[in-house]
Amino acid sequence: MDKKVKIYTTPRCGYCQQAKEFLTERGIDYEAFDVSADRAALDEMKKISGGSRSVPVISVCGTVLVGFDRAQLEEALKCIE
Repeated sequence: MDKKVKIYTTPRCGYCQQAKEFLTERGIDYEAFDVSADRAALDEMKKISGGSRSVPVISVCGTVLVGFDRAQLEEALKCIE
């Protein structure tokens, strides 16, 4: 299982910024992808999220979250803590 955290974002997405700050505050390493500038990342995001075009999409240990929900993200992060 991939334990890396990936977050798919756009530059003007407020929830994306909140999610990245949330991860940073907890010392969680993550890889961010700007889907407005990276077509391959956009395609990957749509594939793993069932076609969603909403951001952020966050992938944690095989769990895919669409949107930023602190409680859901905290639960998903238990796999790497």
